[in-house]
Amino acid sequence: METPSRRLLLFIPAFNCVRQIVRVLDQLEPRVMAHIQRVLLIDNRSTDGTVEAVLEWGRRHPDLPLLLMRNDSNYSLGGSHKVAFDYALQHDFTHVLVLHGDDQADIRDILPWLEDGRALGCDAFLGSRFARGSRLPGYSWCRILGNLVFNALVSLVAGRRLTDLGSGLNLFRTAPLADKFYLPFPDNLNFNVYLLMYLVHTRARFEFFPITWREEDQISNVRFVRQSLEILSVCLRYRLDRQALFAPRLEVPPDRYTSKVVLDATRDS
Repeated sequence: METPSRRLLLFIPAFNCVRQIVRVLDQLEPRVMAHIQRVLLIDNRSTDGTVEAVLEWGRRHPDLPLLLMRNDSNYSLGGSHKVAFDYALQHDFTHVLVLHGDDQADIRDILPWLEDGRALGCDAFLGSRFARGSRLPGYSWCRILGNLVFNALVSLVAGRRLTDLGSGLNLFRTAPLADKFYLPFPDNLNFNVYLLMYLVHTRARFEFFPITWREEDQISNVRFVRQSLEILSVCLRYRLDRQALFAPRLEVPPDRYTSKVVLDATRDS
């Protein structure tokens, strides 16, 4: 069977988002699914009924090519990305579209760039909460200011304007992921920062696009002080020796991140 020239995997990381996950899945209307061949939802050991909510939604939407997996341990957001990236590489997907399961981002924001092909021509096409045209309903001014300060700092270090260090809606081309450079990156929420700095370091083709970002009933997993210190550490290490920062570390086994299938409705998708 001939492999299509483009196969897009939608990856939804989920952790304790029982109140939001159904709203996220409801975004997968026909106009969206016209671009997506498979939906991979990875639950990171939720304890609040998230898995059960997904299973119930799946029973009501049996035609959606949904694969629900559950991590064998809590690998945090970065670890779930590693599971998804490995899955995409193993199953010949050309792109991975990431949509967080907490319903802060809206997948329909990327549709214009999927439809005109612009997003697919980049190594990474990154949603930005702070690009011109973005909307932030419910987002506090304190958090906006904090993000803008760090965006400016990291942009200065990187030598390129970076309008977001990690949002919940991003598209990645899988070919640059083939050497699994991401395995040594931390599993925590700063995984996206390392990934972004690696894109800068390798002079990858990436762009930011404006998104809508909501804060309603979501519970933030951000540990502000710890995350801020780690971002500062990444900036310092990038400035002093970026080769060492991204050097491969053989002690990270590629099979460290394992998951089990809970629901497979993908058929031949």
